[in-house]
Amino acid sequence: MQTQIKICGLSTETTIDAAVEAGASHIGLVHFAKSPRHVSLERAAQLRKHASDRAKVVLLLVNADPALTGKAIDKVRPDIVQFHGSETPEWLKLVADNSGLEIWKALGVRDRPTLAKSDRYVGAADRLLFDAPATALPGGTGTSFDWSLLADHAHQLPWGLAGGLDPGNVAEALAATHAPLVDISSGVESTPGVKQVDRIAAFCQAVRDYDAACR
Repeated sequence: MQTQIKICGLSTETTIDAAVEAGASHIGLVHFAKSPRHVSLERAAQLRKHASDRAKVVLLLVNADPALTGKAIDKVRPDIVQFHGSETPEWLKLVADNSGLEIWKALGVRDRPTLAKSDRYVGAADRLLFDAPATALPGGTGTSFDWSLLADHAHQLPWGLAGGLDPGNVAEALAATHAPLVDISSGVESTPGVKQVDRIAAFCQAVRDYDAACR
């Protein structure tokens, strides 16, 4: 099965085109003011329109209150909403029931008990993204976690791998985890928030090379 690829934190039409042309299945738009990848809702709506149906558009929110969440969904019209803060399963289910959208939840992985707690999102999220633990920012920090923790985990939900991935290590990460989706942001940047077209292409090619080798 072909690995799905999400390029997150895009902020220009050029990098959206690059991600789509390289074979990304998902693109991520970040609406979180503290992030170097933050885009306004107006800009996110423009980028979402530019992406059209060429890839699934994921809108990333962090601990957004109900008013902002509703406004963001109405304005941007994403395919998926990704929550990257301390949102509860109850809140995710409420958003899903009211929006009809696919819901993803990012979780920082410290140890096996963290993974065990992820089961509480069954029935609330459509996919979990396992990422490095949050620091000053909840994601996009370029740090990874111990991938071996996922090796024998009995996943109860569709999932993806994030945190510290880059074109040089994604094949190793896939071999260690067999992730069905990989999510990258800082690993295809020259500086925080500035995506590089050649790195996007290299990352996607590395994933496709891995897939081809495993057939």
